[in-house]
Amino acid sequence: MPLCCQLTIDAMLAAHTRASPHTGKHLNLQPHIIVLAAGQSTRFGGNLHKLMQPWLGATLLENSLRHAVASHLPVVVVTTELLAGVARQHVAARDVVVVPPMDGSSNSPLGVGFSIAAGVSASPNAPGWLVLPADMPLIQAQTLQLVARQLAKHPVVFAQYQGRRGHPVGFSAELYSELIALTGDEGAKRLVSRYPAHAVLVDDPGVLLDVDTPEDLDEARRMQPTAPVSPVQPSKIQQAL
Repeated sequence: MPLCCQLTIDAMLAAHTRASPHTGKHLNLQPHIIVLAAGQSTRFGGNLHKLMQPWLGATLLENSLRHAVASHLPVVVVTTELLAGVARQHVAARDVVVVPPMDGSSNSPLGVGFSIAAGVSASPNAPGWLVLPADMPLIQAQTLQLVARQLAKHPVVFAQYQGRRGHPVGFSAELYSELIALTGDEGAKRLVSRYPAHAVLVDDPGVLLDVDTPEDLDEARRMQPTAPVSPVQPSKIQQAL
């Protein structure tokens, strides 16, 4: 890991005085959603970041955050200064982790692994984490709850639709040390392959569609239901946890 990246992670850890999940009882009873919104949108092209593209009277990022918040799970957003203001309109400022857009030593993107490490470091007492890319605006709140439920039984879980693996991918607290050590663009694929991964069958095609190009955005808009985002009912939350 480049020195500047390690120093950034160390600073995030120092800024949170809560104990590591390995040092005692978890104070938070629910897994946290780590929304990844720090990418550079290079494949999308154009002058407007893909997460700021119009979507149902708001932006793609805002729609993804609405689904996450509607799940009633704690939400941490990892993003850059460019999008931090938008994120703070939907989650508490303390739950928005701002990371540099580029690695200062190599002038290259820090990667998904760095963002996951930053999000997990910001919520060390969580009993688990769901990794949710912000460019997947169709994932339903109920899907997030279904995946979170299985973290009590499995170290790694993922949503699966019609036999195809999708997001979110969840990790239990026992993988904390490995998650905060992630770097680069590989993300957490190594952990998914190393530990038994449990598929959570969902009726949600949105778990497969991420918006990387304008064509992806057009497809997502065609699939988007016209109904507003509905929060998960409290009774269903209790059943899921």
